[in-house]
Amino acid sequence: MLWSIGTFAVYLAGMVAIGLWAYKRTVSQSDFVLGGRQLNSWVAALSANASDFSGWLLLGLPGAIYVSGLGEAWIAVGLACGFAGSWILLAPRLRVYTERVTDARAGGDSDSLTLSSFLENRFNDPTRLLRGVSAILIIVFYFFYVASGLVAMAALFDQVFGLSPAPGIAIGVGIVVLYTVLGGFLAVSYTDVVQAAMMWLALLVVPVMAVTALGGLGGLAEGVSARSDGLLSAVGGVSLDADLGRWASTETLGWVVILSGLAWGLGYFGQPHILSRYMGIRSVRDIPKAAVISVTWAVSAMAMAVAIGFIGIAYFDTPLGNPEQVFPLLIESLSHPLVAGLLLAAILAAVMSTADSQLLVAASALTEDGYKAFVNRDADPRALLWISRVTVVVVALAAAAIALWGNQSVMDLVGYAWAGFGAGFGPILVLSVFWKRMTWAGALAGMIAGGVTAILWDVVDTAYLGIGLYAMVPAVALSLVAIFVFNGLAKVSTQMEEDFDRVEAELRAAGSGPGAEKAAGV
Repeated sequence: MLWSIGTFAVYLAGMVAIGLWAYKRTVSQSDFVLGGRQLNSWVAALSANASDFSGWLLLGLPGAIYVSGLGEAWIAVGLACGFAGSWILLAPRLRVYTERVTDARAGGDSDSLTLSSFLENRFNDPTRLLRGVSAILIIVFYFFYVASGLVAMAALFDQVFGLSPAPGIAIGVGIVVLYTVLGGFLAVSYTDVVQAAMMWLALLVVPVMAVTALGGLGGLAEGVSARSDGLLSAVGGVSLDADLGRWASTETLGWVVILSGLAWGLGYFGQPHILSRYMGIRSVRDIPKAAVISVTWAVSAMAMAVAIGFIGIAYFDTPLGNPEQVFPLLIESLSHPLVAGLLLAAILAAVMSTADSQLLVAASALTEDGYKAFVNRDADPRALLWISRVTVVVVALAAAAIALWGNQSVMDLVGYAWAGFGAGFGPILVLSVFWKRMTWAGALAGMIAGGVTAILWDVVDTAYLGIGLYAMVPAVALSLVAIFVFNGLAKVSTQMEEDFDRVEAELRAAGSGPGAEKAAGV
């Protein structure tokens, strides 16, 4: 425990040091929210990864594989495809459009700092409903998303130090809030680079040690097969029976389970904490390199996380009471206390790297899209900066309350928030940068239909339908239907057409808009 305490202390001190470094470079609201749009390819790529793959990657995914085998890997396949698609389709256009779109109130380039402000400016929304509704959705879903990270954080502190949830969450929240409040987007992005490296190395080191201990890949395969043949089948169906203490056969995975897993990939087109990295990269020309770095990291990391789930099945003689602890338990069983401290710190890094980004986006929504947009449009920039810092603390405390008094798993909380963002924002953002004739009425209808369906689907499905389909699928489908049904209730202005054509021209000039000529005529 002393080794772990020392390692965690050094890691946490390093995060605060980066926050202090970024504090001197954060002098405006633009710096706090988007870092002045100055991220290079490596920082943008690794920050996007660290912001995305939270405790879900190191706890949730290995735990899911441990319980049900290869059938759970459909989620990883869907995520890999969705992540690559968002970098290719959305990143270049979002980077240019958010900066160049005309300000709906003042005219001139808006330099939209949030997705909510971009949507209002992109559609020249006279009702301001787009900005208000989108900000509400962001705040609501981030309460649950940040809470998922805090649940993982509490589990880690319990596993390593024997702390109860309250002090564990308090320590984690305190450090995350401190460096986020100090350095804003720059602090979050540069700490993400360190955290992404730690996560990837931990995912590499543990399987190597474990496979060696099991006698090679052959020993691993034999150990998994001995538990149940169905664990290595991509169509299942096996599940860990906690009462019997063994893996029992279930029905073969049907189309619902496979489709639900793949549908997770759709979520990438609507996650504000990931999309902000696309908006903050310094140039559209840096995006192709960043995409290669980011997708390579993501695919390899998920493959290793899946391997860890299987390693846990073969390594532990007695089935685990909490499958989501398979990774930290392997670390403690296989490595020297000093090495274990470093590897366990990587799990903490995974949780913190996502929580900080989400806190920042939620605080930006409250400040930029709440206070500045509807209360005091001419607010002093320095005052806005400090209001943003205060709102980071407020959101963190609310999420901590959900984590402490809720009883859901990391996977459940992430799945709920992921579907909400993916369906509430994904369809309208993709269409907004590719469809010239889209209007604010269609965007608002799609946002409400997608967000509300994501919130209510599980309740309706459990009570009446019993399908078991992931909420992302019906929510995205209804969002698209609503967009096209209600789009005609508003008109496309001349300014909107000019903005669209201007963005297309800049993308063609940068060489980052494949098919832009055709898209411009949509």
